Amino acid sequence: MRRIKKTKIIATLGPSSSSRDSIEMLIKEGADVLRINFSHSTHEEAKSLINDVRKINEELNTNTSILTDLQGPKLRIGEIKANTSLSNGDVIEIETGKEFVGDKNKIYVDYNSLPIDINIGEKILIDDGKIILKVLETNKKNKISAEIIQGGNLSSRKGFNLPNTSISQPALTDKDIKDAIFSIEQSVDWIALSFVRHESDIKSLIELVEKNTDHRIPVIAKIEKPEGVKNIDDIMKHASGIMVARGDLGVEINAAEVPLIQKKLVDKAKKARIPVIIATQMMESMMESLNPNRAEVNDVANSVMDGADAVMLSGETSVGNHPIEVVQTISKIIGKVENSSLIALKHKHPRDYDSDRFITKSICYYAAKVANDTNAKAISTLTNSGYTAYQISSWRPKTHVLVFTSNKKILTQLNLLWGVKAFYYDGTESTDTTVEEINRIALENNYLQKDDKVINLTSMPIDKKGMVNTLRISKI
Repeated sequence: MRRIKKTKIIATLGPSSSSRDSIEMLIKEGADVLRINFSHSTHEEAKSLINDVRKINEELNTNTSILTDLQGPKLRIGEIKANTSLSNGDVIEIETGKEFVGDKNKIYVDYNSLPIDINIGEKILIDDGKIILKVLETNKKNKISAEIIQGGNLSSRKGFNLPNTSISQPALTDKDIKDAIFSIEQSVDWIALSFVRHESDIKSLIELVEKNTDHRIPVIAKIEKPEGVKNIDDIMKHASGIMVARGDLGVEINAAEVPLIQKKLVDKAKKARIPVIIATQMMESMMESLNPNRAEVNDVANSVMDGADAVMLSGETSVGNHPIEVVQTISKIIGKVENSSLIALKHKHPRDYDSDRFITKSICYYAAKVANDTNAKAISTLTNSGYTAYQISSWRPKTHVLVFTSNKKILTQLNLLWGVKAFYYDGTESTDTTVEEINRIALENNYLQKDDKVINLTSMPIDKKGMVNTLRISKI
């Protein structure tokens, strides 16, 4: 019986992993989704990576997903003179407008509306909170004065966070719009939007996608601002998935609150039947070392036990010294943890009785329950839109979720979902014949063995490709 991990691994491509051989090894060792980060990648570099992934998918007969990540309104300071250090109690000027080289007395920030948005008494965090400033004065035009509460060494282009300030900058910057259109033209599988604060942020990206293509590209809302946490219910009405981006979130919110926020967001995403990704510093020590520390192993394990669809590697695979080894290591951790009897997930029957899809939702719910009760080795479903894959995956059954579709556009998209393995299948002869054929495919791919039970979900009549309305238990 084939044992595969159900929790997916997202690996970020970068200088350490951009060669064709590196990409192939990442996929072979367990990377299910490959991420291109537009904070660092040019369109030319991204196009080359996308082409390589697709060629490798063809050669290996894999469905590795491609996720592009938009930079969003990430604020940064400008260039800083070498050996600049800020001292506690000193006052520093922060200016917008034309960029200049800063020093201990004056720095530039790339956000023209900052003096208008910010208020006296609010805090400014630089370099992930290593440096803390408190606003003393703003001219509401182009200049701020701030006291240095916590000083330290300052270097160029560091991040600039505003935990108390409601910024007016749109979630989709001009750069993001260009990067999103490029992603659409390349027909990537998923697009992630950074620093989502309101439902309007994610809606603006969805509208851009719909305006520039006639096929669906699902969007992921990255939650890394306090407003994003506060408005999560409205955001999830529109997002096709969420990412708990703990880096900036841990800077702008008290770090002690982040673990419970992570659990809350994972739970909400599962109830909404959308995938949830846990990101940032999963295995950061492996950027240098061949072995993770115990805290990182526990972090990955807890993310799996919480029920995340995927865990994401950033610098570990993009610029770290051991990109292949880190994927191997995180795969082993996932494999050890996710099948434990210590993990108990609560299931509640869907209650939106008036929904057009209530029958399909109920069948997917019972498929997961019956599979667990009968110790079935797989749930197999036919789908044209991918809807049943999302539904079954969200119930986190103890078995494989095998998805068969004639829609080639969703084959790679579905690879992000927990427990899902997708196959191309375009037969429409009859329900009985279809069930026999997809069970044979599962058998040939070692997901099933002789005498195994499998839950088959189909729509009748089969050739109409309608909503799933039939559940049957087959024995191989």
